[in-house]
Amino acid sequence: MSSNTPSNAPKNNANATAAEGEHKVSNFLRQIIENDLEKGTYSQRRWAGTPGDAAHHAAGQPDPAKIRTRFPPEPNGYLHIGHAKSICLNFGLARDYGGVCHMRFDDTNPEKEDTEYVNSILDAVQWLGFQWEANGQSHLFQASDYFDFMYRAAEYLIEAGHAYVDEQTGEQMRAARGDFGKPGVDSPFRSRTPEQNLARFREMRDGAHEDGSMVLRATIDMASPNINLRDPAIYRIRRATHHNTGDTWCIYPMYTFAHPIEDALEQITHSICTLEFEDQRPFYDWLMDRLCEGGLLAHPAPHQYEFARLNLTYVITSKRKLAQLVYDHKVSGWDDPRMPTIVGLRRRGYTPESIQLFAERIGVTKSDSWIDYSTLEGCLREDLENKAHRGMAVLDPVKLVLTNWAEAFGADDYTEDCTQPALPHHAIPEGQTPPPDRVFKIGKQVWIEREDFEEVPPKGYKRLFPGNVVRLKGGYVIECTGCAKDANGTVTEVHAKVIPGTKSGTPGADSVKAKAAITWVSVASGVSAEVRLYDRLFSDPNPDAGGKDFIEALNPNSLKVVTAYVEPSLAAAKPDQKFQFERFGYFVADRVDHVAGVKPVFNRVTGLKDSWGK
Repeated sequence: MSSNTPSNAPKNNANATAAEGEHKVSNFLRQIIENDLEKGTYSQRRWAGTPGDAAHHAAGQPDPAKIRTRFPPEPNGYLHIGHAKSICLNFGLARDYGGVCHMRFDDTNPEKEDTEYVNSILDAVQWLGFQWEANGQSHLFQASDYFDFMYRAAEYLIEAGHAYVDEQTGEQMRAARGDFGKPGVDSPFRSRTPEQNLARFREMRDGAHEDGSMVLRATIDMASPNINLRDPAIYRIRRATHHNTGDTWCIYPMYTFAHPIEDALEQITHSICTLEFEDQRPFYDWLMDRLCEGGLLAHPAPHQYEFARLNLTYVITSKRKLAQLVYDHKVSGWDDPRMPTIVGLRRRGYTPESIQLFAERIGVTKSDSWIDYSTLEGCLREDLENKAHRGMAVLDPVKLVLTNWAEAFGADDYTEDCTQPALPHHAIPEGQTPPPDRVFKIGKQVWIEREDFEEVPPKGYKRLFPGNVVRLKGGYVIECTGCAKDANGTVTEVHAKVIPGTKSGTPGADSVKAKAAITWVSVASGVSAEVRLYDRLFSDPNPDAGGKDFIEALNPNSLKVVTAYVEPSLAAAKPDQKFQFERFGYFVADRVDHVAGVKPVFNRVTGLKDSWGK
């Protein structure tokens, strides 16, 4: 794994200090950081340029970072929207308070980790707009680089009487641990001398014992009301090839032991995690106190703070369940646009700015709550409203024939250019040059939406029906005269007459009043495109709550694929380019399958408004 930020990383430096005077909504984490900065809690720290123990940093310079945070994923899967909140939080706090956020892989579980996930995580963080370079240094780290120190720390704990090797079976240890109403029972191996435990631990390291035959446990308090302090395991035997260290080790540290040490070696000030780790904080503090007492780690030690994880309706974020969707082919892959993974959201058409806005808008609290999926979609609409160029597409086409075209313009094959703005005037900042207008042809035949014609119109219907006039948006006013049908009674063509002199943008445009304008695409210049109409993957707002089978909550209408016609400006789109299909919502040229001018493929990102709220 390279320690350098790739050249294609986003240009905005997420570790830079926030613009002076920029308003940020306060929360309890900001208040803690501001209080620490005011008191100078971490002002005397030193930083040697790389992670290390107390002696290493003592030889360094005063830390140029006012605070240090970290984003520490385990590389055992693809990141999802919940991780995006944590990324924005940790990198954003570092940016706003003149600090540095470390990008760290918590790779202490070799059986589940892979370089595929490492690469996908780095790509996701960069795509969201953040990087790990600051003060001329890369801050990309991995826990496995600290295995030597972790082993040294374990030996220190043994020698100081704070850890012992336990040879009970897993079942025996669970039984002896007790529960919330019953204290634990000391292991029969707890009374061994430090010398005996050290010898046994070194045998574990040297591969003299079988996997699972023994563990190293911290010596704390088997009667503690916090079960996490009842002599937790800190090392286990696990013969597995590690993606970074290979077969160097056959013992690996437990996450709860490794994580505080990683924070301390990296001089993290504010270790921010989700609420499920709140019960682990006493062990975090216990371990920091012991290793600082022994001079292995520098003062002041990091402190852990917890916030409520993201609970988003119509979404699951369990890695195991997401993997089941992939491996059972319920979705096309980790980047399926219906998935809540960052790669899936990206392919769906979400922007980094919309996800950052979402993370800021939902805020940071200490209490669990549910965020409605429409909030995420609303942030995307807000971001794309003034960015996404407009275009017309017909998703359920039926042909409209202007029967008097030759009479009006001299020939059946006559065509004219029509123009429409790429962006509405309100979307263009004052003083900024608007983008060039879209240009498209109108001719005798155009495609319209099937729902825009009714032979017998319902009450209040203002679009095409015999005798009614409408405007072809950006083109002429037309008068409907009827339709043609097949043997089954299905409408195959809609017929109308063009009214000359009524073209949009000309002096006679308002000479005939039309109560409706409809979207259309010329048969002569329109381009056939595959359009994937994505919707929410689940029809239940809480698909896996209360032990429910989330597979049964899959939305059978989460994907509909149609052959549509789009105007030429859309067919020339580049992969990942976003548009607003007028009247339908926001769409993106698929970043994998779309080939401009050859195979146009568009994904629906979201509609123009929330349709699930009804």
